[in-house]
Amino acid sequence: MLGHWAVWTEKAVELLVAVKHTLATGYADADAMLSTNIAVTDMNAAIFDPANAFHGCITGVHEVLRRQGLMEGIWTLNPKETLSPGQYEEITRVIESYPHLVDDAFVARFLENEMSR
Repeated sequence: MLGHWAVWTEKAVELLVAVKHTLATGYADADAMLSTNIAVTDMNAAIFDPANAFHGCITGVHEVLRRQGLMEGIWTLNPKETLSPGQYEEITRVIESYPHLVDDAFVARFLENEMSR
């Protein structure tokens, strides 16, 4: 869930609640949690880029935050830190594949409230 805490915090909280519920009910929801685990692992792989020795891990987080409107770009202090080839598409794929695990609407509401102050 590390990727979720970095970019989809509201959903990370919901996932933590679901995990605690599964534990409290003697693993009654274990099958659902295992399916969710596969999706979360896929999402984390797109963000943190283990296929490329984590080259795009920082910029992967930045890319999701940029898409949410929280950052203007994916820059870092090191100009060599960029998304890996195909990582942009992988991030797009997981966001589209698992819309129930992203909280872009939550972030949009937050930004709208902050901008109206």
